[in-house]
Amino acid sequence: GTRGVWILRLPRHRQAQPHRRKHDRPRHHRRGHRAREHRGGAAVSLVDVTLFATAFTTLTVIMDPIGTVPIFLGLTSRYSQAKQRRAAIQATSVSFGVILTFAILGGQILRLLSISMEALQLSGGVLLFLVAMELLMGTDSSTPDTGDESVNVALVPLGTPLLAGPGSIVAVMVAVGQAGTNVGSWIAVVLAVVLAHVVMWLTMRFSLILSRLLGPGGIMLLTKISGLLLAAIATQLIMEGIFKFIATFQGS
Repeated sequence: GTRGVWILRLPRHRQAQPHRRKHDRPRHHRRGHRAREHRGGAAVSLVDVTLFATAFTTLTVIMDPIGTVPIFLGLTSRYSQAKQRRAAIQATSVSFGVILTFAILGGQILRLLSISMEALQLSGGVLLFLVAMELLMGTDSSTPDTGDESVNVALVPLGTPLLAGPGSIVAVMVAVGQAGTNVGSWIAVVLAVVLAHVVMWLTMRFSLILSRLLGPGGIMLLTKISGLLLAAIATQLIMEGIFKFIATFQGS
């Protein structure tokens, strides 16, 4: 009369675990994935990409690597190839040292002279706009003449004022002012300065090859495009300086 009831017993380790779908992952895996995402986001946010792009573009356009090619070849025409390569390294080193000095001590100089950051940004924009007009109008006033063959042209005028001129110095000081005390922004400015000088060194190092490859027409075309980009950057700096002046006066 009585029916037997059969109970199927599962092993203990299978009884303790619920059914898991394929897309389910253990919690410690999800925590590890989120931790990796967090570390990746922190690495990306370590550098201010926007400030890096702006500072690098501004410096590169002001230094004008392509436009420097005929000047470098003209000043070092009496040098051997080995001495030309050494001159490229010396000019880049001098420019980097001058610009880095003003980047570090620029804020103290401004405070000593009681100059506001807005005034520097506005005047820097005007100066960069004048440099852009020289590039666009094709003036030859930037081509230096040492007049003395004993002068090391890698130091003067190549290192300064051609590479580390007023325009590039002001551009770096403006970028430092925009960086403030943010570590990521400072890293972005330093990387931009280093990379811009690497581009300048490579351009002077292979100046003879570039001159033959591009020709006078190609160099002129790239110089005009650089001038147009620099004019746009200068206009942006001027407008930001004006808006900051207005905001300062309204706040006071």
